[in-house]
Amino acid sequence: MSLIGPSSRKGGQKSGARRNENNRIYAHPLPLVCPAPAPGHILGLFGLSTARLENPHCEGVFDPATRSVWITNEKDSTILWRRGFFGKGDLSRSEPSWLARQVNTRKAAGKYMTSEEVREKRRAERRQFKLDRAAAIARAAAEAEAAFAEGREAAPALIPSGATWKPSATSDAPSLPEPPAEEEDDAELDEEEEPLENVEHLQLTLQETWFLVWNLDCLTVLDSQTHEPLTLQQIWRAVQDVHCIPRDLPVYVDRFDNPFLVNYAAYHYYRALGWIVKGGIKFCVDYLLYKRGPVFHHAEFAVVVIPVYEDPADQESSPFNLPNANTFSWTWLSTVNRVNSQVQKTLILTYVTIPARSRISPELLSSPACLAHYTVRDVVLRRFIPARMRD
Repeated sequence: MSLIGPSSRKGGQKSGARRNENNRIYAHPLPLVCPAPAPGHILGLFGLSTARLENPHCEGVFDPATRSVWITNEKDSTILWRRGFFGKGDLSRSEPSWLARQVNTRKAAGKYMTSEEVREKRRAERRQFKLDRAAAIARAAAEAEAAFAEGREAAPALIPSGATWKPSATSDAPSLPEPPAEEEDDAELDEEEEPLENVEHLQLTLQETWFLVWNLDCLTVLDSQTHEPLTLQQIWRAVQDVHCIPRDLPVYVDRFDNPFLVNYAAYHYYRALGWIVKGGIKFCVDYLLYKRGPVFHHAEFAVVVIPVYEDPADQESSPFNLPNANTFSWTWLSTVNRVNSQVQKTLILTYVTIPARSRISPELLSSPACLAHYTVRDVVLRRFIPARMRD
């Protein structure tokens, strides 16, 4: 006899259908696609393949102020997000879904609450509960003091709890919208409403931009002033110069510890291993590693990039204040590790060794060939929990 009820079976079918749909939409791990060869082609008899690599050739505008590249074309944004989860919507948490949310908000007007409205309602109720509980505690304390002064027994205090508390009618929490008294024709409402324009763009980091340009050759970067395509050499200098302000100082020239080079060495290391690499500032780390992508699973690992100078003299003369370049404290390490352990992420300390200027000619920095001289090694850090790790 099956122990799964009808409602559970229905929910499982729904989640299974959604999983299959995600597998279809996000089937390609990179923007470059190699379609399956046509069956029965005559070249297959000789062991030759007819498949050709499809390159989407996306375009983006370089923005030095935000140290990013903006993908304004909606088609290119969809391709880069669905094929490797590159970039982030500037008006969204991750996937550029601002337009879809606005459409759903219009449809939900006067009928039901959107997810954003439900979240605000819960936050308002939580604030009201804390205020009611604090007021009840204050009244109980005042009653206890008055009873002690009068020599009588204090009345039992009623302190609200999260399980029994209900929002009152005078609460500040927003209520569910009431249905309209008279239903109007949907066609007339659509004619009165102004059409929505998608004002959101996909924002690529410098590391993602260089990976798409140099390794995949599927992105063309345009100058923000002239809107002319930048050459590979111009992009290479631009992604480094954004960290050199003012740019005309000679102290910034020919530095192997440029923040872009250090962070890109770690980014390329994990991307080359097949991980989906996203920013991890929310969890006090540099990167988050996803096995397939944010749509399928939560991030399994949190990465902290730690620069290591091969020559200590380079660190003393460095104009860059690289994070974690100095010896970190146990308090900092314990704090970061505990934050990520609470969200079930394993902390990885990624040490990027910066080559010494005395050993390698600074002229090598004029091309991406200098990246071959950076070494990356990672150390996995786990919290010891005696109750779970007795073996």
